[in-house]
Amino acid sequence: MANKANSLAHTKSMCNYHIIFTPKYRRKAIFAQYATSIGEILRKLCEYKGVELIEGRLMPGRAHMLVEIPPKTSISSFMGYLKGKSALMIFDKHANLKHKFGNRHF
Repeated sequence: MANKANSLAHTKSMCNYHIIFTPKYRRKAIFAQYATSIGEILRKLCEYKGVELIEGRLMPGRAHMLVEIPPKTSISSFMGYLKGKSALMIFDKHANLKHKFGNRHF
């Protein structure tokens, strides 16, 4: 990882965060079965928000992500966005998951 700082008119920033993304009840079977699809969705959502995904790894029951978030975006708002939109996109792409878990959040 290079030590690069983003520059604005009067500031320099390097906001890197290590995020561990764990779904409710740690549905290990789902992560194993749909790992590539979940990875694509998380990458796409980071791109939409202007967040650079430096490194990511899907493990059974959780996802580790090293992201660089712009200073104008708070980590809590980004995580709320990531959790909400990823659940909707996963359920849209894999409609059979709704039948297995009802209306519970992913």
